[in-house]
Amino acid sequence: MRAILFDLDGVIYLGDTAVPGAQEALRWVHDQGIPHRFVTNTTSRPRTQVGDKLRAMGIAVEDRLILTPPVVACEWLRRQGARSLALFTAPATRAEFAGFKALPEDQEEGADAVVLGDMGEAWDFHALNRAFRLLMAEPHPHLVALGMTRYWRAEDGLRLDTGPFVAALKEASGATPVVLGKPAAPFFEAALAMLGTSPAETLMIGDDIRGDVHGAQAAGLKGALVRTGKFRPEDLRLGALPDGVLSSIADLPKWWEATQGG
Repeated sequence: MRAILFDLDGVIYLGDTAVPGAQEALRWVHDQGIPHRFVTNTTSRPRTQVGDKLRAMGIAVEDRLILTPPVVACEWLRRQGARSLALFTAPATRAEFAGFKALPEDQEEGADAVVLGDMGEAWDFHALNRAFRLLMAEPHPHLVALGMTRYWRAEDGLRLDTGPFVAALKEASGATPVVLGKPAAPFFEAALAMLGTSPAETLMIGDDIRGDVHGAQAAGLKGALVRTGKFRPEDLRLGALPDGVLSSIADLPKWWEATQGG
């Protein structure tokens, strides 16, 4: 291994608080000269705000080191020649799609792509049904999923993420979603392109056994699981075997040196 991809929520921070030892572990990674990137399925804010959040916790990071699904999605949409988008994302995230035409929120046809992200409590029947009608309009638009994360841990407990809403629309419309966040291979491929490393020499560290660990392994990377964030003991009995299990990101330096030495 010579490079690392870090998930953020549940690995580097919990809510608005850094995981104990995260700053020191990341400082060690920097001092060792290990190439790394931060990869997150967060779609509730643009990566500039993600960077601001990290810096507020005392973690020095440049925005260019952060890869989010909207960044990957914009590149994919440009290659498809898409122009008009129906955006089902948090308001702040829409800034990432500034190069496209966003349909008015009452329009139910004319989209080249229907883009789904985390809207939190803004997901209601009206929003879901509007997305369904857009997908059923002719010609059928692309259904673009900014990740398939099932849930995440908020300060008040577990919350649904994007995946369940994508699944509902797939079932209703028959559309095949184009997934441009974890665990889809194109997302990991975009991260590897940023690093300039091969899958076999890159480690993904996350708290989601499916989206982070198994998704990375399916793309040829190694995957390590931390026992923080959304981790549950039963995750280790789901059939996906991590390449390593850490109590928290604070254990990374010791684990990395032991693994590399072995």
